Amino acid sequence: MSPPKDANTNPPKDISSTSNPAPPPQSSHSSNPSVIKGASLLIILQVASRLITFIANQLLLRFLTAPLLALSTQLEVYYLSILFFARESLRVAIQRQGIAGAANTEDGAQTDDAAVARREGQAVVNLGYLAVGLGSVVSVTLGWMYLASASVTTLQTPWLVESLWLYGIAAMVELLSEPCFVLMQTRLQFGTRATAESVATFLRCIVVFGSAVWASRKGLDIGVLPFALGQLSYGASLLLVYFASGYRLATSSGFSLFPKRLNSSKIVVFVLSYFYKPTVSLAGSMMAQSFVKHLLTQGDTFLISLFSTPEVQGVYALANNYGSLLARLLFQPVEESSRSYFSRLLSSPIGPFAAPALLSIVVGSRWAGSGAGQVLGTYCFYIPFMGLNGITEAFVASVATETQVHRQSFWMGIFSAVFAASAFVLMSVFQLGAQGLVYANSINMLCRIIWSGAFIVSFFKSHGVDFAPASLFPTTTIAVSLSTLGLLRFLNVQDDGEQRPLATLIKIAGSAIPLLLLIVFLERKFLLECFQSIRGRKASKRE
Repeated sequence: MSPPKDANTNPPKDISSTSNPAPPPQSSHSSNPSVIKGASLLIILQVASRLITFIANQLLLRFLTAPLLALSTQLEVYYLSILFFARESLRVAIQRQGIAGAANTEDGAQTDDAAVARREGQAVVNLGYLAVGLGSVVSVTLGWMYLASASVTTLQTPWLVESLWLYGIAAMVELLSEPCFVLMQTRLQFGTRATAESVATFLRCIVVFGSAVWASRKGLDIGVLPFALGQLSYGASLLLVYFASGYRLATSSGFSLFPKRLNSSKIVVFVLSYFYKPTVSLAGSMMAQSFVKHLLTQGDTFLISLFSTPEVQGVYALANNYGSLLARLLFQPVEESSRSYFSRLLSSPIGPFAAPALLSIVVGSRWAGSGAGQVLGTYCFYIPFMGLNGITEAFVASVATETQVHRQSFWMGIFSAVFAASAFVLMSVFQLGAQGLVYANSINMLCRIIWSGAFIVSFFKSHGVDFAPASLFPTTTIAVSLSTLGLLRFLNVQDDGEQRPLATLIKIAGSAIPLLLLIVFLERKFLLECFQSIRGRKASKRE
């Protein structure tokens, strides 16, 4: 999901065609209230929705086998691919470039505020329909490709084809809400997104779990159909909530939620008299990079389906769902809000030991005995790479010129080849299975972090700012954490994690709680600054 735009009334500078973006202004606590607000709201939203999903999934896992979970993951990738290719570049382009210039009249002069808001709103709505049109092509193409490449065993899964097309329909239903979503995004309607995703997540969980339980009691094998029905309910819920909010806003502002022609001028050009040309051009430039980035993001699912059995695919899917939970709850909202903030401004290791024991308690010994606990433990080491990569790439996406974006796309292509090669060697040659894929993902992320880090250093150097990446790392905290890791390895506390999960967790908690308190003490200055920043924002609102 794209983050909401900053409340700054000045439009971000179009830097897509310049070679040297403007140097960054000095930061302060007062300069970033919106990034704190956006990140806070998104984290709360993610925690609430993931908690509901987590509870439902724990119950649902009792009815699933590893191959069936793997198949549902493949269909989810199909669904996410449609959404990503249809809207990701457009969202980033709207966020970076804005549509303020679209408010100019034919003679280049600004009219009254109501007319400006009406023209800007209509320009945003029109752009949203580009995602709908593109998504219709992508959904059919990817659906045909999936069926053409699926194995005979996969195609024999009950209700597979019907589930696939239901996923495609669900993606299109969700894309129909895109005009209203980008409208809410540009108008800083944080509450609308929170309401829409919360309601949609809740209904999806009810539909998925309810249909699975019903089929189990009836003795019916409906395969992955519950997931498809749940995804369809999710998209329909989003559409209804966004349309209701968008309709009220459009009615009060005087523009339409359907595409409407806009007149071009010497200053402002609309493609086909509907779509603001600068934003369309920037979105097109970023499309190639989005394609490569998505392949890197979902490459693990593609590769494990080629090099592994359905059982191994299911084990990895389970470990991936649990292992990336922290990244989705905390890192993703921070990344999204940071990308928004950068665009406007510049326009812990204990987990691997606890994983087998926790998994044994949460999903049962059947899954833990399959090796999922060891994979999840390995995945915990991958989480810091995801968090750091998200922040660094958010910076690059916010300030990079069009030429630099193409250069990044080229290097991402190189990194994708490195990722594929390392995955093949680790999974097939060294027979590490799902753990090998996690290691390959870490190698891929490390390559991307190094490239983005070099770009950031070069960016600040070109503007005369002395920037040392090492200054950002809490070295003392990292040293303490690594020391605790060494102590836990020395004590071998994870050896009986699957047989005696509660006892193992108690032992780990004995180290985790003191470590957490020590980290809070070491980082007390930074945490106090964050608290004072949030407190100051609340005080300014009351005034």
